[in-house]
Amino acid sequence: MSAVIYPTTNFKATEQLVIDRGEGIYVYDKDGKQYLEGMAGLWCTSLGYGNQEIIAASNEQMKKMSFTHMFGGKTHQAGIDLANRLAEMVPVENAKVFFGNSGSDANDTHIKLLRYYFNALGKPEKRKIITRERAYHGVTVAAGSLTSLPANLTHFDSPIDALGILRTDHPHYYRGANNGESEAEFVNRITNNLEQLIVREGPETIAAFIAEPITGASGVIVPPAGYYEKVQTILQRYNILFWADEVITGFGRTGNDFGCTTMNIKQPDMMTLAKQMSSAYYPISASIIRGELYEAMVELSSKVGVFGHGYTYSGHPVGCAIALKVLEIYQRDNIFKTAACTGDYLQRQLKAFSDHPLVGEVRGKGMIAALELVANKTTKAAFTDGSVGAEAVLACQHNGLIVRAVAGNSLALCPPLITTEAQVDEIMEKLGKALDSTLEHTTLSDR
Repeated sequence: MSAVIYPTTNFKATEQLVIDRGEGIYVYDKDGKQYLEGMAGLWCTSLGYGNQEIIAASNEQMKKMSFTHMFGGKTHQAGIDLANRLAEMVPVENAKVFFGNSGSDANDTHIKLLRYYFNALGKPEKRKIITRERAYHGVTVAAGSLTSLPANLTHFDSPIDALGILRTDHPHYYRGANNGESEAEFVNRITNNLEQLIVREGPETIAAFIAEPITGASGVIVPPAGYYEKVQTILQRYNILFWADEVITGFGRTGNDFGCTTMNIKQPDMMTLAKQMSSAYYPISASIIRGELYEAMVELSSKVGVFGHGYTYSGHPVGCAIALKVLEIYQRDNIFKTAACTGDYLQRQLKAFSDHPLVGEVRGKGMIAALELVANKTTKAAFTDGSVGAEAVLACQHNGLIVRAVAGNSLALCPPLITTEAQVDEIMEKLGKALDSTLEHTTLSDR
């Protein structure tokens, strides 16, 4: 056993698979066995492994300037160019960009920016943030408090009350609907609950509402039609900012440039980006806010003498150079359009598993999806623990496919955007074998 403390791992089940190298959409273990990387790493290696253009951009920047910071008036061209390029892409009005190292710290930054902004407006009481049940927004102390998954909160004593974190309904119709309730009725009920929460807490105390357009770690939840339109109307009514966490859904993952486009979220006030921004070739993230928010903070920082927030590696020149190259490849090679077509094919092929005895629901958009495994298809009864999902993951791995169990027993798929239809067929074959073997070895005592 090594000296590593492993992230998001059962400490009694470490070092189960040692990945040695990657090429295209495949990775290989230390014994040379090939696996189709059906999760794009952790929802992030959009352009696959071993892309020589990205590697060359990294090497070139390292030779030119391996590191310089952005503190105290210093800057560099790669950082300026990347910020300007992102500002052109995002649906945020007059966007301003703060760089970090991960989605978690980018969400932490947003919490601090919210407080700075409303203090600048003379509204220090406006600092509560509405998140949703089953949400995932990171694991740092602040971002982790926005997360609602039990495994990420248990034993960590997150300071939810101190940070003013409020929770509203998750928009998962399959799991959240009442008996006989239509999708439209479900949307009306949970958005009415949101409005009642706002009125009860006092809109003058609430700064923002945060949401992944389509969730990732909470089970790839795709909200029903009309949900975000009603949410946005409510937030505008009470002057509450919409904060889109696009760490997973950004840059083509849902079949469009951003998940906001796919889910009809109009001009969010804030966006969080990471993962596919660099195709995971370098840790980099971006906290993006409307220009109006930034302008309100300028004078306040001048009075203090400094905007007292920043990371050593904010806007690391190598990360910026890599991200610029990745964005160039996205545009030049029409990656988003290609991924949209492949994503449609992926979603159609996955629907074939709807009749499988283990599968309760197939859901997703573009190149992200999940199959929820259930003990009883008729009643939607869940398994009592996550052991069936874990067994299915191992069965996939045995067949040369890497997937991930999320939200208990939902099998998530998030293959690289460069995946071809032929490779989608390969995913289906391996996944089908794994589901069948899992069914064979599962007693299904709850059925």
